[in-house]
Amino acid sequence: MSDSVLNDILQKLNQSGEIVSSAVVSTDGLPIAAALQTGVDEDRIGAMSAAMLSLGTRSAKEVLQGTLNHSIIHTDNGYMLLFQAADSILLTITTTRDAKLGLVLFEAKRALKDIARHFGE
Repeated sequence: MSDSVLNDILQKLNQSGEIVSSAVVSTDGLPIAAALQTGVDEDRIGAMSAAMLSLGTRSAKEVLQGTLNHSIIHTDNGYMLLFQAADSILLTITTTRDAKLGLVLFEAKRALKDIARHFGE
């Protein structure tokens, strides 16, 4: 898949007003495409996303005896969300402080379909 298609998907996602940054990374933590706010390092986002996936997957299996759908970190400055977009592809999103989580999840679902389609899933 071309980087421009992924970048277009991420730019469209970021236009929602609730979302300030988004990135597509491999499950190994390698950045594939990113539309990040100024000062955010895509390598760091990739590494943190892989760590969140690992911890979330393990927690889902051992504590909830299920499979991970998505992870959400809520802070006083906004949310960070992690979704599995395809077999070895993750979508990471960061939001504004006052983001409406339902709207963010709706926009993410649309982007996830586009990303999965381009990765052949």
